[in-house]
Amino acid sequence: MNSTTRVHERIVVDRDGPLLTVTLDRPERHNAMVPSMWTALARLGADLPTDVRVVVLRGSGASFSSGLDRALLTPGGVPGERDLHLQASGGEQQLVDEIGSYQKGFSVWRECPAITVAAVHGHAIGAGFQLALACDLRIVADDVQLAMRETSLGLVPDLAGTHPLVRLVGYSRALEICLTGRAVGAREAVDCGLASLSVPLAELDEATRDLADAVLANPPAAVLELKRLLRAAESSTPEQQQYAERTTQARLLSALTAR
Repeated sequence: MNSTTRVHERIVVDRDGPLLTVTLDRPERHNAMVPSMWTALARLGADLPTDVRVVVLRGSGASFSSGLDRALLTPGGVPGERDLHLQASGGEQQLVDEIGSYQKGFSVWRECPAITVAAVHGHAIGAGFQLALACDLRIVADDVQLAMRETSLGLVPDLAGTHPLVRLVGYSRALEICLTGRAVGAREAVDCGLASLSVPLAELDEATRDLADAVLANPPAAVLELKRLLRAAESSTPEQQQYAERTTQARLLSALTAR
């Protein structure tokens, strides 16, 4: 089943059988993000068809995403969007709940059963960086610039990105990256575990498709169980993880034997 739909004026979704490609599509603004995009991403991930096995997140134009649309820092800066002043006007608890709804547009890509891959090129700043971090795997082009700039605005990263960042690079490097707002390039991203692979920009789409095809070549049940098993390992004790390994293997072996 092949199809192309626009789930938001800035987001295009292409379906190619078990592969779903989600493209941030506002290249003239380097795919700057607004809150309604996060709501649309949350709905898309929550309603993901069960036969979608791989999801690729990418950006059109010169960058993956430059992060929050800076116009949201001024009242009424983006027509139809809740700017930061409007969000804060309802009180602290309402703001906490609102941010929680936006976080779902990011966390859903870690929680969904499909394998999620971020194909990142150009700038991935703030919310853009956090969207890449939300995926299971990241492939970066050799021109990539990953950065967290929230602290320079008097804020912190708040779109579900701090947990995967610290898990991948450790507390000290995560703190340094956020405090300085510096850009992490392709070589450092691979060396410190932020990315699995770096390729020339011209080869990014091909490398991403090769990775998707490698995932799709495996039996679906094994891939689904593997994602669950390795996610659990992040917080399990050795004993809990060993129990998860043997019960998962028992389910898979029983199903194989039954067939």
